[in-house]
Amino acid sequence: MTASATKITLNASTADEQIARFAACAIVLAVIESGIPSPIPGFKPGLANIVTLIALQRLGWSAAAWVSMLRILGSSLVLGGVFSPGFALSLAGGVASVLALALVQYLPQRYFGLVTWSLCSALAHLVGQLFIARLWLIPHNGILVLIPLLLAMAIIFGVVNGLIATHLLRTYPAVDTTQ
Repeated sequence: MTASATKITLNASTADEQIARFAACAIVLAVIESGIPSPIPGFKPGLANIVTLIALQRLGWSAAAWVSMLRILGSSLVLGGVFSPGFALSLAGGVASVLALALVQYLPQRYFGLVTWSLCSALAHLVGQLFIARLWLIPHNGILVLIPLLLAMAIIFGVVNGLIATHLLRTYPAVDTTQ
């Protein structure tokens, strides 16, 4: 009996390659961020969301959604938290965040930009996480005590991440890869 070689050809488009690069960057940021001490257990500044905002601006909502979901799955695999409560919270926040970005991208860009998008995304992420936490992990109203602090942190980090994404997009303009 002889071994047969099976040839699999993947034809990745330029957009697929860009999504993969953005997702890899977001995963690296999420893993780095997991090592940063937090005053509130589980609360992180969301640095990987900067990559999602850049993907949204450069490639559109569908690509940003892929980057966000791949980041959640990839970082959970790397950190060993797949299907844990932390994964459920991250997924709920990520889905809410991506849905918020789907809506806010249609706001007039003359008045609303990446900072607004980031702020709305951060707030939606918080709402998604609180929903799952209240529904599943902490099924009583004691969690409501944390809302003012979490809301303040989401606003601060939402604005900061939006400013960082804006700065990066201005400093490093998109490169035309079709040539």
